[in-house]
Amino acid sequence: MSQQTTEQTIKVGVIGAGGRMGRMLIEAVQNNPKTILNAAIERQGSSLVGADAGEVAAIGRLEVQIVDELEAVINDIDVLIDFSLPDATEKNMQVCAEHNVAMVIGTTGFNEAQEQVLAKASEKIAIVYAGNYSTGVNLSLKLLGMAAKAFGNDADVEIIEAHHKHKIDAPSGTAYMMAEAVAEARGQNLKDVAIYGREGQTGERESGTIGIHAVRGGEIVGDHTVMFIADGEVVEITHRARERMTFAAGAVRAATWVTEQAVGQYDMQDVLGLND
Repeated sequence: MSQQTTEQTIKVGVIGAGGRMGRMLIEAVQNNPKTILNAAIERQGSSLVGADAGEVAAIGRLEVQIVDELEAVINDIDVLIDFSLPDATEKNMQVCAEHNVAMVIGTTGFNEAQEQVLAKASEKIAIVYAGNYSTGVNLSLKLLGMAAKAFGNDADVEIIEAHHKHKIDAPSGTAYMMAEAVAEARGQNLKDVAIYGREGQTGERESGTIGIHAVRGGEIVGDHTVMFIADGEVVEITHRARERMTFAAGAVRAATWVTEQAVGQYDMQDVLGLND
């Protein structure tokens, strides 16, 4: 079904193999000397089922046929990379937990029940779950924590994120991560202080709140700016992604890391050693 592997090679499965991110992940898997694509999964009814995953990703034939059921290939992989939709990822977490397969999850927009499924699955397998797999973004999160501690409530915080017109959730998972980093550093619960956009007679800005705003248009890969607005000065921390391969390569890096970890839930800062 796939290329021959050595004992040390990490066998990877990719969910959503025919999608924009899925194709990037397939290429990133093949570019990493530690990993090899051993399974590619698409939704049931997809016209790509049965096609060669490498040809779909435009990197040449890999002899890995796209299938429409994770269960059909779950025993062929060491780790599953899932950047799909919350309902699909929920089911995939349960399958991986049952078969002791590690996961790298980039899906955003989980509800509270799905967060509980994630927590339960991470009691059985190792999972890296992050809203962003970019090295730069995760370094930015560290800087945001430092700035938030330094300013405290002496600076108003506004987060502005922009993505392509095809993105279906807002705000982005990365914007949430950034808001959480600020709130945690200030000893706050984000749910108590987040303000999502403003409209009409909002009144005077309440001290300690965190404004979060989403922009959608064109083919913007992902821009995030966090403004610390104090009396007399403004500090901005900005990250701009220029290509999706940055995220895909980071996810594959996480896949090589998570297969060596004990059961539990981790994030990309764990992968990068920023939480040490």
